[in-house]
Amino acid sequence: MNQAEEIIRAQLLQMQDREYQAFQQKLLPTLDPERILGVRVPQLRRYAKSLAGGGLEGPFCSAAPHYYYEENALQGFLIERERDFTAALGRVEAFLPWVDNWAVCDSMSPPVFGAHRAEFLTAIRRWLGAEHPYTVRYGLGMLMRYFLEEDFREEYLEWAGAVQSGEYYIKMMQAWFFATALAKQPAAASPWFEKGRLEEWVRAKAIQKALESRRISLQQKAALRALRRL
Repeated sequence: MNQAEEIIRAQLLQMQDREYQAFQQKLLPTLDPERILGVRVPQLRRYAKSLAGGGLEGPFCSAAPHYYYEENALQGFLIERERDFTAALGRVEAFLPWVDNWAVCDSMSPPVFGAHRAEFLTAIRRWLGAEHPYTVRYGLGMLMRYFLEEDFREEYLEWAGAVQSGEYYIKMMQAWFFATALAKQPAAASPWFEKGRLEEWVRAKAIQKALESRRISLQQKAALRALRRL
């Protein structure tokens, strides 16, 4: 652990909330409870803002992976503040192999990616074929975030549907992707809910998520309930 990490860890310990720690430990069952301090996300984001571009940021980020969940989340929030697309992409790709939980994976989304979507697609396609589960999850999440609206193409459903994994956190993101696709691109996404298009567990979860969504019409929900019985 370098000096920057020591300084930042001491600051995070001062932000610790024991009640929130217990709550977070339940939300992150894949992590050792001792690795969760209990610092609220808004505090982490404010702290990232105060550190961005300063003398501690570089040495701290170079020390990844960090021991505490909050340290890794903080690194993700620091990366988010990078305004240069190439630099942001490089920092994300260097950090992704160290991501070991859904919360850090899902909360890191540099806004600059949205302004460079054509270039960003190449990275997403690469991540979808990765071996590391949270890299795959991240790719699915970015495809869902940026490419289900005005830049949508039906082949993106094929990309997401082609992901084959026994990893729970990949399958859950795959289900979330297709439920969101149904809300935003119903004509293209509806056939994917038919039996045999998706792995059955993913299909069932996608139907469940869609039925719980306020963005899905009553007519669509009736059709989904009929499909669920098949």
